[in-house]
Amino acid sequence: MLLIIGAAGAFGWLMAHLQVPVMLVDLLKGLTENPSVMRLLVILMLLMLETFMDMAPRIIICTPIFLPVVKAFGVDPVHFGVILLLSCGIGLITPPVGSVLFVGSGIGRIPMTQALKTIWPFYIACVVVLFLVAFVPLLSLWLPSLMH
Repeated sequence: MLLIIGAAGAFGWLMAHLQVPVMLVDLLKGLTENPSVMRLLVILMLLMLETFMDMAPRIIICTPIFLPVVKAFGVDPVHFGVILLLSCGIGLITPPVGSVLFVGSGIGRIPMTQALKTIWPFYIACVVVLFLVAFVPLLSLWLPSLMH
């Protein structure tokens, strides 16, 4: 696991060194100037990455790539962190890599297909919470605003 995290850190550094975030900002600004549409695109990319990446490498790789993008659109870094972590939590139950899904089906001694049938309502609730937090920043920023 440490080897994967180390490789992800090197990959994240390489992406930052090659100016990938700047190119991504230019690409997204070419598509839209609306911060809400940009948030939707970033969330869709994060949800897509969940299907083949584990949580720790995804955080290490996606943070240096997407943080400059969301900051360029005026999204608070704390708000982006909450969005990233919520999407990572959804990734823990998303097949085929969802490690919590494997652990849960192993502990319950049930097949993965049966676990997937029972988890869908909770999965949908997690996605709804992700979109609520993403598009209502007050939900994730009210507590940090009390710290000032």
